[in-house]
Amino acid sequence: MGYVQPVERFEAVRPRSTSRTKQARRFQLYAAQASLDAAAVMLGFAVASLLRWHGLPSVGGLHLAALMVPLFLIGAFNGRAYSNNALADWGYGLRTALTALVVAAAIVLFVMFYARASLDVSRLVFAGGFLGAAVFLSAERFLFRRVVARAMGGSLRAELVIADNCVAPPFGGARVIDAAAHGLRPNLRDPHMLDRLGNAVRGADFVLVCCAQEDRAAWSLLLKGTDVHGHVMAPEFDQVGATRLGRFEGHCVMQVSSGPLDLRGRLLKRAMDLALTVPALILLSPLLMLVGLAIKLDSPGPVLFRQQRMGRGNRLFTMLKFRSMRTDQCDADGNRSASRTDDRITRVGRIIRAVSLDELPQLLNVLHGDMSLIGPRPHALGSLAGLERFWDVDQRYWHRHALKPGITGLAQVRGLRGATAKREDLVRRLQADMEYLNGWTLWRDVSILLATVRVVAHRNAF
Repeated sequence: MGYVQPVERFEAVRPRSTSRTKQARRFQLYAAQASLDAAAVMLGFAVASLLRWHGLPSVGGLHLAALMVPLFLIGAFNGRAYSNNALADWGYGLRTALTALVVAAAIVLFVMFYARASLDVSRLVFAGGFLGAAVFLSAERFLFRRVVARAMGGSLRAELVIADNCVAPPFGGARVIDAAAHGLRPNLRDPHMLDRLGNAVRGADFVLVCCAQEDRAAWSLLLKGTDVHGHVMAPEFDQVGATRLGRFEGHCVMQVSSGPLDLRGRLLKRAMDLALTVPALILLSPLLMLVGLAIKLDSPGPVLFRQQRMGRGNRLFTMLKFRSMRTDQCDADGNRSASRTDDRITRVGRIIRAVSLDELPQLLNVLHGDMSLIGPRPHALGSLAGLERFWDVDQRYWHRHALKPGITGLAQVRGLRGATAKREDLVRRLQADMEYLNGWTLWRDVSILLATVRVVAHRNAF
């Protein structure tokens, strides 16, 4: 059982339009807001120091500012002072910023007095600096709301409506695309259509599908595999005014999906990826060159094997591996899983697969942003569980792509790797992937990374 690759030509969906622009503007506003907040805190303590010492600079005041600013920014970031809600409601943003200022001040007080740190600081400078920072923060946040209004116009969100065989009513400033014109249809067995859908919704903060009632279940399943807040229109609830469902431009909508990570989670996960990947590539570069040379000497063909796999948001990407099979017998679609006695595997390939060295080039995928160090493993499009395609075994299969795929993951550290000879092999991996998606934390990523060291050489690695 498989899918038929579509041969129709569809109008290209260009995600780098309004959606991408609005996201870029918001990130710029977050950065500008954080910079202005830091300047306001610095200014508060600088003014207090100058007033206390009659216009002379104070080393203690500078030390205080140097302590307060990073503590404040960490607290403000964790408190979501830089978020959609903070931009949309300056009062909410100010409350979260002032809360972060109070927490930062409490930490500094603890360091100075309870820990008996030898920081020569005037109490008047500290109190005056705190009050000055609060005043400057309030004024700066109040004025910055005008900048936000000019930059973002009527809406902070990038909104997309997909009209599938329905006449979509007016939706204000939302971008509306016709599903048929872009080759988008509720087909759960066509990964190329899913790739088109993933690219269509990329960068959108709010996605609404207007479709026939009988297609809602299929569209809901498709949206769950994307990393966006997905909704389907429910016009039958318009007259009763159902509020628990949600409303958009006066119409009832049902939310059916949401990205598993918010902005803070995505930034933390990406920061960990880069912090570990860049040093790893530098340290492992001699090993990478040795493995590449061994592959070149052992058999003719390229050093790297490239294969299309399904990534975040069900978008296709090219995954890199060290080539471990003979070039003329490489399986581009992954229709045949490698086995312990596979005659396609070269001598060097058998060695590097046994200790997972063939996966090392995926560090370049992580650096590029297609993959993460930790996440559900990406599968080849032709992968089979027994005689069935992966997505035919369980429709939740597409949900696992709501996060970036990983070099290793929860399923791998539990020993769920190797060939999928039967349905249960895939179901167990899928359950582990869904558990990871539903319970993501940064510390869990760290624990999986540490546990991976124990399973680098595994009896199912062949």
